[in-house]
Amino acid sequence: MPLPKHIHMIAICGTGMAALAGLLKKEGHVVTGSDAQVYPPMSTFLEKAAIVCKSGFVPDHIDPLTDLVIIGNAVGKNNPEVVEALKRKLPTLSMAAAVEEYFLKPRQSLVVSGTHGKTTTSSILGWVLTSAGCDPSMLIGGWVQNLNSNHRLGSGQHFVIEGDEYDTAYFDKGPKFLHYRPQHAILTSIEFDHADIFSDLSAVKAAFQKFVRLLPPEGILLAGAGDEAIDEVTSNLSCRVERYGTEMDDNTQLHLMDWLADGIQVVGDLIRFDVSYHQKKLGAIESPLFGRHNIKNTLAVIALCHHLGLSWEKIKEGIKLFQGVKRRQEIVGIAEDIIIMDDFAHHPTAIAETLASLRLRYPSRRIWVIFEPRSATSRRNIFQEAFIEAFKKADRIVLAQPFAPEKLPPEERLDPDRIIEALGHAGKKAFFIPTPEQIISELSKQLQAGDLVCIMSSGGFGGIHQKLLSQLQPA
Repeated sequence: MPLPKHIHMIAICGTGMAALAGLLKKEGHVVTGSDAQVYPPMSTFLEKAAIVCKSGFVPDHIDPLTDLVIIGNAVGKNNPEVVEALKRKLPTLSMAAAVEEYFLKPRQSLVVSGTHGKTTTSSILGWVLTSAGCDPSMLIGGWVQNLNSNHRLGSGQHFVIEGDEYDTAYFDKGPKFLHYRPQHAILTSIEFDHADIFSDLSAVKAAFQKFVRLLPPEGILLAGAGDEAIDEVTSNLSCRVERYGTEMDDNTQLHLMDWLADGIQVVGDLIRFDVSYHQKKLGAIESPLFGRHNIKNTLAVIALCHHLGLSWEKIKEGIKLFQGVKRRQEIVGIAEDIIIMDDFAHHPTAIAETLASLRLRYPSRRIWVIFEPRSATSRRNIFQEAFIEAFKKADRIVLAQPFAPEKLPPEERLDPDRIIEALGHAGKKAFFIPTPEQIISELSKQLQAGDLVCIMSSGGFGGIHQKLLSQLQPA
């Protein structure tokens, strides 16, 4: 169909929607949008892109000249602008379907999927291809520091996209990644998550199984080793499947790995490791990303880039120069030798891996973790026991009030007091402090030079990062 010239996006301030808006704008379309709340950083991003974004959902926000309406996945069918679009019989698409229609059909889609590590892995992949001169396009669920953006429109054949298993729209309850036409893909891990849309692990596995079966026979799937769910999902595929892992994984799996990272050591501010493919050493890699999970994420990118034909030197150079992703172990600031860090981790596995990597990178610092249970899964008591184990890797633990607890039945809610009590029995100093203001007040009394404070939330958490930093600054 001919490309529309005027596109309106409902709930434009979501990370994926805003990135798509930027891509469409760069393609030459007139893009407008609306959202319930319009505030930085997305409002600033849209303003710089010359994309008009209006606050609230009002029928008149849809311009009379609008050719297409793109509807975000958090928007319901009773949204006033959705009702208006349907009344006017305007064509409508979900975000994922719009990406497929306008950007993936003419390009080679490289999809990064999995419960954990999607944003970091897709960001590394996009950057390495960019630094190697491949001029890729990309759409990422986070802010890539090297690009100072969450999207890129290039002239090359590759399109790097983060493959989200979350549902697509009110009118399409299937996962977004089923729209992404994978030519090649990375599958990092499969665990139970998104309890608001998946009933159990079997439902999650079923979604990923549908995704990997989209890969063509000539495609390649790089899949994390030592994951029984991945073993099950990737059996009997027509495409080529290669497994990757590290020497820190279950040793019984080493002989099953096509790609292996070993000889891991800390060299100054970098992690150094050797890479082997089918037991043949390819060389050493240096990366600024610490932690086993990040070594595996990096190894997956190395493997895919190798198959895409990039030279070892180009891969090596790109990885060393990668600057990270906002909200992934991002240092917000340092005051009185106290590091304040922002991290997006909200699943017990991600929390445990992040804390382990911080211990490796900062062995002499006392590590505080401040956690706001905010995601649909972390607010539930599904991972009650798993959170206890994950937080044991920190020296001090603070749990905030779970976000919007009233939206869940009492019997389904996470119990912070129970977690704090269990951590206390395990010899850990742990505290339940409900609000950001109370946390700042208490921490300003207890923090010492040499501490590291890792603040974990999948939301804004009341701006606690900058507020705490300001409180700690010398007068």
